[in-house]
Amino acid sequence: MRNAHAEHDKKYVLHPYTNLSAHQELDPFIITHGEGIYVWDDQGNKLIEGMSGLWCASLGFNEQRLVDAATKQMQKLPFSHLFSHRSTEPAIELSQKLIEIAPDNMAKVFLVNSGSEAVDMAIKIVWYYNNALDRPKKKKIISRKRAYHGITIASGSLTGLPYVHDGFDLPAIPVMHTETPHFYREGQTGETEDQFTDRLAQTLEEQIIAEDPDTIAAFIAEPVMGAGGVLIPPAGYFQKIQTVLDKHDILLICDEVICGFARTGEMFGSQTFNAKPDLMTIAKQLSSAYQPIGGVMISEKVYEAMVKGSDRHGMFGSGNTYGGHPVAAAVAIETLNIYKERNITDHVKSLSVLFQQRLDALAEHPLVGQARGVGLIGALEIVKDKETKEQYPLSDKVAAQIANYARAHNLILRPTPGDSVALCPPLIINDKELNIMFDRVELALNDMSAALA
Repeated sequence: MRNAHAEHDKKYVLHPYTNLSAHQELDPFIITHGEGIYVWDDQGNKLIEGMSGLWCASLGFNEQRLVDAATKQMQKLPFSHLFSHRSTEPAIELSQKLIEIAPDNMAKVFLVNSGSEAVDMAIKIVWYYNNALDRPKKKKIISRKRAYHGITIASGSLTGLPYVHDGFDLPAIPVMHTETPHFYREGQTGETEDQFTDRLAQTLEEQIIAEDPDTIAAFIAEPVMGAGGVLIPPAGYFQKIQTVLDKHDILLICDEVICGFARTGEMFGSQTFNAKPDLMTIAKQLSSAYQPIGGVMISEKVYEAMVKGSDRHGMFGSGNTYGGHPVAAAVAIETLNIYKERNITDHVKSLSVLFQQRLDALAEHPLVGQARGVGLIGALEIVKDKETKEQYPLSDKVAAQIANYARAHNLILRPTPGDSVALCPPLIINDKELNIMFDRVELALNDMSAALA
């Protein structure tokens, strides 16, 4: 069956984020089943899923309560929608639970199907908001270099990674990209972290003034920049950025698609880093990835303007057929119940001490320039020279090679831009499993060192 599945994959499946010609020469990595933090491939190998799939399978791969929640809802009401005053009990209950755990200023939830859709919808809401306030020019969105906000035409425009833009004519909406809060790589000689964040805030304000504040609607930011390399903002960064935004009446969108639901040690990453968003996008760990679901949470201020806009236009004319799907919502409700019952934030805070210790220890490895992390998410930035921070040529794909070596040791990691290797294990991981995971990371680094020698 192996050869048949592999050949059928090559013949019929168009893979995302894949070199399409290379895929015709390589066998696909086929996952067959999972249990806890482990997955099995079709060769019988049992691997630690060190990336929670794609930053998302927080409760691992066989949480029976989520299967039961989906089954029960499928039997009761497999589909209904939320258009034109219509609703369902799961969508109502989920929205209530989300607002109860969200920052105090959040008032309403708009349910969608993915993180990219959530970001897309946040942009539309921001535009709708400013039109309702009779500010039709205030439409540009500020993102950051190396940000990842999705792959639709709008959300892909906000993403600050070249490979998302190349060949797709993106950006396709009014967007500007500001500097990345990556002190290790972007800090100037002799500059402190505090001076670095002062400079980034000043640069942002200069960009805003040059563009005209009356044309800029929102600033979007991941609390931790995940796919861009797990970049952790320095202390005080969001407060300084927020001061600039408030001065020019610019909304803050916190993209919580990766950071939301305890990944950073608080329920939301914006709480970890003391950001005060007007809108929040959520997905991934909302259902532990057992069902596709996402959402946009909006503040009372934004919602009030939207009400005015809907009166003017006759309705809020946007929606998704599957947005708030009752089965997905039921699974998300049960996911939130499990987070609460198992005190998942306390578990992450407790385990993050060991996570950070093991991560920091790897900073001593000859290949590692910086080890960085928060909660249960981290990365190792690979360098050729630790003193000068010189990196290997991009064509060498050293981070990708390390991920391949890790797979040989039955661990799944993810290479990210900037020649970094990311770790984002399921939140249910325990200390013994965490140590095994890091032991395997070290073995992969040693293999890479030997290959480069």
